[in-house]
Amino acid sequence: MRIIEVLSDCGHIDTLRGIAEHNDIIDCWASKSPEEERCSVKLLVRAEKQQVVLDAIQQALAAGQDWRIVMHPVDAVLPREDKKEDKKATEKKYNGTRSREELYQEIEVGARANVNFFWLVLFSTVVATIGLIEDNVAVVIGAMVIAPLLGPNIALAFGAALGDKALILRSLQTNISGMLIALILAYSIGLIWQADMGSQELILRTDVGVASIVLALVSGAAGVLSLTSGVSSTLVGVMVAVALLPPTATVGLMLASGNYRHALGAALLLAVNIVCVNLAANLVLLFKGVKPRTWLEKQNARQSMIIYITFWIITLSILIGSMHFYHQYFQR
Repeated sequence: MRIIEVLSDCGHIDTLRGIAEHNDIIDCWASKSPEEERCSVKLLVRAEKQQVVLDAIQQALAAGQDWRIVMHPVDAVLPREDKKEDKKATEKKYNGTRSREELYQEIEVGARANVNFFWLVLFSTVVATIGLIEDNVAVVIGAMVIAPLLGPNIALAFGAALGDKALILRSLQTNISGMLIALILAYSIGLIWQADMGSQELILRTDVGVASIVLALVSGAAGVLSLTSGVSSTLVGVMVAVALLPPTATVGLMLASGNYRHALGAALLLAVNIVCVNLAANLVLLFKGVKPRTWLEKQNARQSMIIYITFWIITLSILIGSMHFYHQYFQR
């Protein structure tokens, strides 16, 4: 459940009450400012109705300027609501997706190339590099959990789902800058601290196969599914399962040691992880029905999704061919 609070002119009270009645929400109440110029209308909405109600409110208030919508989480409501048969049928159709606005608020943060992001990249790269060199799986997992590069990739898929070019561009810039920093730092550490080529953690990230593709696809899908459903604990497990930073650090270490064959293998693993995470994320967002509000935006988002899904499928096909070439000629 959510409480959707609308702050607007008092002239919108009847419109908002009409929206509440039309969508059969649980409760609706309004309060006015002392001057009776502004009002706060709060709607207690079931989870399966929140996106419909939000879209209806935005459409009704679109012509005005001085309004704001605030969403509040609800832990519990007493007395408990009696479930009628039609409500049960509606709940069965509900796919558990959080509202578009909630997802945007959370995912957009991961696309920001701010000071905190770069510090996290630096810290996690140092942790991952030391774990790889020392063959310490616990340390490598620690770097995976930090997972600063996961945010821009999820934001890229979400931007494609909404047809949001600004978010897509910002995600790409953040992703590329983060990976370059991680690569350069790992390369620099590798020049100073010679990596042990017998490290299993290092060698494991120089080989890519069908299992790597399946793992990346399933984990990417599970990550986005947990995010859209609000199950954050699952997301942490996905960060551990498919991490983008350890393969990036492996590329830097192998280049620093002059082991270009293994560097190529790690680069292939990194590319496969990026492509599969984005492809799986796009497919899950498409399945969950995450899309913009207006008709024109929906058309643009539909074209964006087709382009990106096609691009990722073609890229994955090229990578599969490259994997075959790599195994055929470099691992004899």
